[in-house]
Amino acid sequence: MAKTKTAFFCQNCGAESAKWLGKCPSCNEWNTMVEEVVSKEAVKSSANSMSTSSQPQKVSEIEASAEQRINTNINELNRILGGGLVAGSVVLIGGEPGIGKSTLALQMALKSDNLKILYISGEESVQQIKLRADRLNIKNDNCYLLAETQLESILVHFENMKPQLVIIDSIQTMYSEYIESSPGSVSQIKECTARILKYAKSSATPIILIGHITKDGSLAGPKVLEHIVDAVLQFEGDQHFMYRILRSIKNRYGSTSEIGIFEMQDTGLKEILNPSEILITHNNEKLSGIAVSATINGLRPFLIETQALVSSAVYGTPQRSAIGFDFRRLNMLLAVLEKRAGFRLATKDVFLNLAGGIKVDDPAIDMAIIAGVLSSNFDVPVNNKICLSGEVGLSGEIRPVTRIDQRISEADKLGFEQIIISGYNKKGISLSKYKIQVVFVNKIEELCKQLFGS
Repeated sequence: MAKTKTAFFCQNCGAESAKWLGKCPSCNEWNTMVEEVVSKEAVKSSANSMSTSSQPQKVSEIEASAEQRINTNINELNRILGGGLVAGSVVLIGGEPGIGKSTLALQMALKSDNLKILYISGEESVQQIKLRADRLNIKNDNCYLLAETQLESILVHFENMKPQLVIIDSIQTMYSEYIESSPGSVSQIKECTARILKYAKSSATPIILIGHITKDGSLAGPKVLEHIVDAVLQFEGDQHFMYRILRSIKNRYGSTSEIGIFEMQDTGLKEILNPSEILITHNNEKLSGIAVSATINGLRPFLIETQALVSSAVYGTPQRSAIGFDFRRLNMLLAVLEKRAGFRLATKDVFLNLAGGIKVDDPAIDMAIIAGVLSSNFDVPVNNKICLSGEVGLSGEIRPVTRIDQRISEADKLGFEQIIISGYNKKGISLSKYKIQVVFVNKIEELCKQLFGS
């Protein structure tokens, strides 16, 4: 009888070690090494299954063709993927429990009535999935449900059924009989994902994997899991609120700067095609500390509301807090205000929030944050018909931002009367095609005079 072989794997990065280590030498994380049973037969079978029929080819001899895209019938998901699912691709969707991963996958499966779809669940019975399908109220006779966790049985169903799209919920519940460790372990996840990827590439079948996340919000399992798949999408947002944000973290067939916004309803996830309308408070009451910025995420321009609160520090040490925005950049902007414009904020608490729970890293939001902070400090509201878009430099200058025409058009379309941008963006802009008034500023001092008259 062969001796059982064990090894230690890092639960964070998947690094392997022959003995236990307190600190992983690969990712430098502490107490992440876990002992797992490794079967010799599994390693041998994996080595024997490698194909040697492929031959090297010259670059000039290879015929390149556009990828075949499969319409998911969900416009937001199509755009994030770069135009739809690519044949033979493996897509990983992650997110917190209850945020809508399974709902989105089942909704896509039921809407794709022109494809033969196999939905495999390792967490729920087919009766539970049927109840969710009834709640979505979408009829489809080409969607097949299967409750199974053993990989070898699933691969047999693949060969017998020949599905055109496969959804696996979730990859952490799958296990191979050739690996003796428990489902969800590093070796099981790596082996199952690798064999699923091999089937997807050999049969040109797109496969969607649903994955769990850890306490710190990253995808559960080894980091190598994200390297194996072709695209990684992550749901963000609080499950207690309506809106969900689907963000592309990795995409071999499209851009990683796209986001999709959905609203959770009783009948499933509803696409938000114009996010600017939900990210702006439609309130005629003028409130201080609020400013609207024209930002761009991926290919889509949208307007977002920044909310700032400035108050005297009660406990001596000023507090700084930012939700949806880089905390270090907020400190930088406050230092610029104090050094270049003379506003004394060192003894003030400053709190910043971006409406809608969205995260923005576009530098064009700098000017709106400056305007919101000054508005709250003076307790003077910014005109709610004014939009801002510009980056603030360390010397206090308003720097230009890219694709300014799209930002102006979005503000014009939503009925804003004025947009303030950098004077360095003046070149190449045709102001005659816009109804909105475009104001150019070059310094923070000019912005203050424009907004507050002093």
